[in-house]
Amino acid sequence: QVQLVESGGGLVQPGGSLRLSCASSGSILRFYNMGWYRQAPGKQRELVAAITSGGSTNYGDSVKGRFTIARDNAKNTVYLQMNSLKPEDTAVYSCNALLGPYIYWGQGTQVTVSS
Repeated sequence: QVQLVESGGGLVQPGGSLRLSCASSGSILRFYNMGWYRQAPGKQRELVAAITSGGSTNYGDSVKGRFTIARDNAKNTVYLQMNSLKPEDTAVYSCNALLGPYIYWGQGTQVTVSS
């Protein structure tokens, strides 16, 4: 069982930055493909960014050029650096870990972009 814990969410003004973290204390994440997803009220969950165990990355169209996903295997943590935040980035952000047929989710962290 993989337990994921997200942190770093909060309230930020438009144009600001936040860095989200996704950590696991009980599992070695370097073997997993990792992803960040978000879900805004009344909307479907969407992919924000993903990173494979080998370090290849993929981003949703709406965040390309603004968000960066990275992993620190030594710290067993995956990060999402979010810059130039917009009100439409407001959502609950969740990370997941995939290995073969197995997928695990964290509980999510709220990001609110508002002046």
